[in-house]
Amino acid sequence: MSIPSSTGTTTTTGVPDDRDLTATQHSPAVRGTTALRLGVAALVVLGVNTVLGLVAGALDHGGTGTGLSPTMFLPATLVGLLAGAGGWTLLARWVPRALRVVVPVVLVLTWIPDLLLFTTGATAVNVAGLMLMHLAVAATVVLAMRTPRG
Repeated sequence: MSIPSSTGTTTTTGVPDDRDLTATQHSPAVRGTTALRLGVAALVVLGVNTVLGLVAGALDHGGTGTGLSPTMFLPATLVGLLAGAGGWTLLARWVPRALRVVVPVVLVLTWIPDLLLFTTGATAVNVAGLMLMHLAVAATVVLAMRTPRG
């Protein structure tokens, strides 16, 4: 099944061909739009992670509460958002088809340190809260960085 791309060419996977990522992606208007989308994404994910952190902290009875303090997760949220946006930009430019594989793999890799917190006495609520925060950051990066269709 062929799916039209934004350049009018068709691909069988629905992933835009390399011509979609050339001149228009590097224009000042596109960079400004990306910066605006990342700014809005940062506000949204900081709010979402604050709610997740507060809820997980309130439900984490007798646990260590590791990573559930806003002073710990808010800067980490911004670092994750910027690192994800940087990685997305590099992959979209050089190997756009890899995004469909790399994004979920990186998300799962970010859960490994969360799961290791069980060895330090963290509760399932603590670990689940952190894992949901990582998911929120990844989803926000995808929504902010993907090329708008239409």
